Amino acid sequence: MSLPQRDAIMQMVDVLNSRYLRGKQQAVRLSVTALLAGGHLLLEDIPGLGKTTLALALSGVLGLSFGRIQCTSDLLPSDITGLSVFNREENRFVFVRGPVFNNILLVDEINRAMPRTQSALLEAMEERRVTVEGVTYPLPEPFMVIATQNPLEQVGTYPLPESQLDRFLIRTGIGYPSQEAETAIIRAGSIREELRGIEPVIGVHELQEAQRAVRERVYLSEMVAGYIYRIIAGTRASSFVLSGISSRGGICMADAARAHAYLEGRDFVVPEDVQAVALPVGAHRLILTAEQESLNKEELLRTVLDAIPVPLA
Repeated sequence: MSLPQRDAIMQMVDVLNSRYLRGKQQAVRLSVTALLAGGHLLLEDIPGLGKTTLALALSGVLGLSFGRIQCTSDLLPSDITGLSVFNREENRFVFVRGPVFNNILLVDEINRAMPRTQSALLEAMEERRVTVEGVTYPLPEPFMVIATQNPLEQVGTYPLPESQLDRFLIRTGIGYPSQEAETAIIRAGSIREELRGIEPVIGVHELQEAQRAVRERVYLSEMVAGYIYRIIAGTRASSFVLSGISSRGGICMADAARAHAYLEGRDFVVPEDVQAVALPVGAHRLILTAEQESLNKEELLRTVLDAIPVPLA
């Protein structure tokens, strides 16, 4: 079975890797996986590794609208969703839309916003709509939140609650590029000006067609679904884990595995697709016991994954 728009998507990935995000192939791959699966992305890494560049480049090559929120402790929910202002000429209140009304929303340093403001994103991320003063407004399609946070910064930050973390399909870092790639980046200098003139590689309709293909035309067998179940059940059985991966986390793992299979050129999911996305999809959903909070969640999930037999097709 052919996969609609797969060649165009792969061309977009090649452009991102070769021109704008050299040496960051894994981050690009996971970003596109989240986009195709209709999910949101949390980038956790130190400043200066290209988190903002990734968001700008992704919106540019897709020709999507882009909004940005710089989170601070005094950021209000209305700074995200918008607010009603009085129009003297029309003698009535008019709703002024906030930055959330864009296809791709970059929420920079999300853990600097207060919990009340963080919660303003919950409805937008889950329901693809916002409610202001009792009126509900739909968000544009496609809609994707790319949030960033600095793992080393503690002063003036508010850790994301589990309910907020659960809304992110994938959590990953950017990482340092290879020596060769970083040398090329240093020689070329900043590409921020170049990002403003990116020509779209594919359009909105092509992207939506690819997203539909991932949902409807990539087959996930009962065998693979059972494999995903055994993974999430394994996290719940761990003595180090207070709360394992939920059913929604299992659905997210299946969605991401479908997107990964699509990028690999297959219309069916194999266990290797699940293994490729299990850590970035599942690790941040684990809630550890108080005695084990210092453990690395990805390493713990990898231990669970290694202990589960891989089904044979």
